[in-house]
Amino acid sequence: MGQSRQWVYAFEEGHRDMRDLLGGKGANLAEMTRLGLPVPPGFTITTEACLAYLNETPHRFPEGMWEQTQEALKKVGERLGRTFGDPANPLLVSVRSGAKFSMPGMMDT
Repeated sequence: MGQSRQWVYAFEEGHRDMRDLLGGKGANLAEMTRLGLPVPPGFTITTEACLAYLNETPHRFPEGMWEQTQEALKKVGERLGRTFGDPANPLLVSVRSGAKFSMPGMMDT
């Protein structure tokens, strides 16, 4: 079985010119990380993953996306010394929807 497409990008893998792929928020977070600004570790699921999900009937994640998301979440937790779901020292995350252009209130997360 071949390697699946990259659906998830750590902030440090991106840059501002990837707006079509990462959305506005994702590209800006990647660029701020690249510039060395104090951005918490994180990752972006691509706009292509969203389109692939929406184009499936019934809706389902594209192949490999869920595994890539779990791996990215694990890496963020390792960097912070926390584990997602740990009741004593939880990894807290923020999930935001995004698009190439700002559309306040127009997107489901």
